[in-house]
Amino acid sequence: MSVLAPSATRYAPNGMACAVDHLAAEAGVAAMRAGGSAADAAVAAGAVLAVTTQHMCGMGGDLLAVVQAPGEDPRALVASGRAGSGADPERLRSEGHRTMPVHGDIRSVPVPGCVDGWLALHTAHGRLPLAELLAPAAAYAAEGFPASPTLAASAPSVAALAPDFAGPIRAGDRVRRPGVARALGDIAAGGREAFYQGEFGRGLLALGPSEYDPADLAAPQAEWRLPVTTEAWGRRFWVTPPPTQAYVAAAAAWIASGLDVPAESSDPRWAHLLIESARQAAHDRPDVLHEGADGRALVAEERLAARRSTIGERAAPELGGRFAPGGTVGFCAVDEERMGVAVLQSNATGFGAGIVEPSTGIFLHNRGLGFSLEPGHPAEYGPGRRPPHTLSPLLVTTTDNALAAVMASMGGDSQPLILLQLLARRLVGSEPAGSAVAAGRWTLASRPPGAGPSGFAMWSARGDVTVRIEGHAPERWAPGLQALGHQVETTDAFSHEFGHAHLIEVRGDTLAAASDPRPLAGAAAGW
Repeated sequence: MSVLAPSATRYAPNGMACAVDHLAAEAGVAAMRAGGSAADAAVAAGAVLAVTTQHMCGMGGDLLAVVQAPGEDPRALVASGRAGSGADPERLRSEGHRTMPVHGDIRSVPVPGCVDGWLALHTAHGRLPLAELLAPAAAYAAEGFPASPTLAASAPSVAALAPDFAGPIRAGDRVRRPGVARALGDIAAGGREAFYQGEFGRGLLALGPSEYDPADLAAPQAEWRLPVTTEAWGRRFWVTPPPTQAYVAAAAAWIASGLDVPAESSDPRWAHLLIESARQAAHDRPDVLHEGADGRALVAEERLAARRSTIGERAAPELGGRFAPGGTVGFCAVDEERMGVAVLQSNATGFGAGIVEPSTGIFLHNRGLGFSLEPGHPAEYGPGRRPPHTLSPLLVTTTDNALAAVMASMGGDSQPLILLQLLARRLVGSEPAGSAVAAGRWTLASRPPGAGPSGFAMWSARGDVTVRIEGHAPERWAPGLQALGHQVETTDAFSHEFGHAHLIEVRGDTLAAASDPRPLAGAAAGW
């Protein structure tokens, strides 16, 4: 069925911010009203999200972003933590592990990069004092904030780990996070050293004495990198480079742009051609995605053209051999000068590793689940290495590099697929932003089910997948895709497994934005 109540498209003349929590979006807009940049807005919003959405992100996780300052080419910020100097894959293999442990094991916790990401954004593009940007988040943590529906539903799973979440907690109940407030205060007063070598850092070292060395925490986890870029549908797409999977969105869009994708998204061929483009772009991702991968090679036209040429009117039964080379929130901001920022913060899965730094109460991510334990694999777990990453922020420009849009979504392995569908709805079908964000989606699941946590094993069978269709997607999709050779499953409408997406577009002297209705508490706020 079609969407009955599409998300509204919001408009504003000066600045916009989108987030899964309206408190965060409003903090971002407040920063811009006070004279701050879109980067300031991203730091303010990200800090609030680290307080109010600890079930999806926080200071114990990572951050990735794509940023474009006026008159400049976009840049990518990779604030993805590295494994500690004590990382030992042989020890895990000797214990019988064939894949990285997911929960309850400090070895799946790289040094968190989120705070370094905030500081890098602020240093490069900030205008307001850091303490001013962190103040709203610190106040919510100390004085309390109303629990969102998703936090209330998640809290019982960690009640034994964190007294702040001892229940029952209902949506709207006030939650206080005093340890998180202290950590934010430390950063505001003393910067990086006060966090990584202060109360939080000392607690992390105590949790993993054989995993981390003090030097691991002293080394900044954030770095500015050249983005990966492609052109399709009259626009240029800019995404974060490996070890992130964001290249998949750019590659799939390039492949799809050379196919006869219908403008009408209810047509099963619309879904079919995008699905096949995604399969061709990503089926070998487990083999080619690692920290040292060449992002430009992964989206090279000669590489992708061969894959595009194999796409037909039916699902490919197999995609050949190997080729050579959750818990997340997305948020976006565009300011009055048209700086654009697309950001993702993440715990990886839910509350991450299910390990809490006991002094501050900050949950630690489990992004190390992306490492391989296959001996000699280029993404093998090891000291100082970054794991393959699902986070996929995306920035869109015109072909002459004027900012056109920023977008981001949570969703584990599905993130590039969600972005691909948003791009096709907007650039091929010209659907309104609000309708495009709310519309029913498809995603993919490994067939047979692969090893690893749900949402992070999509490509474990190298593209042998089941198409999962959201309950409010067009009625024609399921029978139409089955007739085209796809195995199909239908799920609930407005399901969290299909991501929480946000989109801000530049339309002349006006901004248009939409925030996903799926998280039940998000907002697109402007001024």
